[in-house]
Amino acid sequence: MFGARCLLLALRRCSSAPCPKHTQAARLRVCEALEAQEVAGDIKVQGWVRSVRSQKEVLFLHVNDGSSLESLQIVADPSLENRDLTFGSAVEVQGKLVKSLHRMQNVELKAENIRVVGPCDTLTFPFKPRERQPLEYSRQFPHLRCRTNALSSLLRVRSEATAAIHSFFKDNGYVHVHTPIITSNDCEGAGELFHVRTSNKVQERGENSHFFNVPAFLTVSGQLHLEVMAGAFTQVFTFGPTFRAENSQSRRHLAEFYMVEAEMSFTESLQDIIQVMEDIFKTVTSIVLSKCPQDVELFHKSVSPAQKGRLEQMLKNKFITISYTEAVDILKRAPQTFIFQPKWGSDLQTEHEKYLVKHCGEVPVFVVNYPYDLKPFYMRDNEDGPQHTVAAVDLLVPGIGELCGGSLREERLHFLQPRLERTCRCLPMVSRSPAVWIGPSRRLRNGV
Repeated sequence: MFGARCLLLALRRCSSAPCPKHTQAARLRVCEALEAQEVAGDIKVQGWVRSVRSQKEVLFLHVNDGSSLESLQIVADPSLENRDLTFGSAVEVQGKLVKSLHRMQNVELKAENIRVVGPCDTLTFPFKPRERQPLEYSRQFPHLRCRTNALSSLLRVRSEATAAIHSFFKDNGYVHVHTPIITSNDCEGAGELFHVRTSNKVQERGENSHFFNVPAFLTVSGQLHLEVMAGAFTQVFTFGPTFRAENSQSRRHLAEFYMVEAEMSFTESLQDIIQVMEDIFKTVTSIVLSKCPQDVELFHKSVSPAQKGRLEQMLKNKFITISYTEAVDILKRAPQTFIFQPKWGSDLQTEHEKYLVKHCGEVPVFVVNYPYDLKPFYMRDNEDGPQHTVAAVDLLVPGIGELCGGSLREERLHFLQPRLERTCRCLPMVSRSPAVWIGPSRRLRNGV
């Protein structure tokens, strides 16, 4: 009995004794490890192997996790190598971050343990180390193409640009609004819409097949929804997907893309809109250049070699503003021959837009005051005599042409109503929803 009691007491004392703490390795992203200014203790890096080089006394790996264009060099004992440690395999490496002896890199990871999380069959894997494939080849593998340098850099740039756009509007007092993706309004009446239907194929003839009792489409613009919101908030914006059913396979026509749209109440000058457009362009471009220098440099080298100087010039200089009439005069005096002959009352083509930018010194150009008949019904009438124009603006940039556009909205119902009626008479019934939105919206917004 005494022995049993002593044993029980000893067990109680052992169970209450503090256990030694197991320190977990800190997990770092590759970009964080590369930016480290001093050596660190136990760290853990997870990613995909970009290269494997085994020597007699040392094993070299390069691991990338998508957070940076540059990969982290791993230095390990050859005993840590195994047959699953190949190009493309997913790994978890634990070790110490040390100063690198190589002049091209600041630090490297001295591995103590390498675990292959997911092996990769190099015979069937479509990409090979140190092989640069054209984009057409990469597009054949949508599940893997984001591992290529070009696509991963593009997505990082896009991510930073998206964050910068949201930050710009938030810092300037705009309210972010999510506009509907499925909608009954056609906004400008373009007619090139994706029609949304249910997947139920068993429908009797004559039965109403519309889920919402009216035709529904994928949105082409959130503008009309924003205009409603601008009756309660002085500054609103949306940044979401838009869809265009244009039957074109060119680079300038996308079936789906993300579009930034904003509305400002109490705006009476086109110059106010122009200033916002210039400010957001310069702000977002500056942030992307500072946050993604390696990614941008990759595109400067391999995609658009001439763009580096252009971007710097665009940021340093004030954008130029010319009228549509001045633009047509410049095009008519141009020494080159255009496929589409410029004339007053015709829309500017891409070849015209690029020439105007070149003529103005490769600086972005605002073209203002377009012909009345060229622009949508909601743009404000300038009431300017024989050459009838509206208060509209397009921003043209080097190498691209038109990047974005805007206008003052027509708030005077006696101007708006006749034009809206003329527009609706030219549209099919399913595209006439702007008539339902615009009139009451303008009337109840008290003309702003």
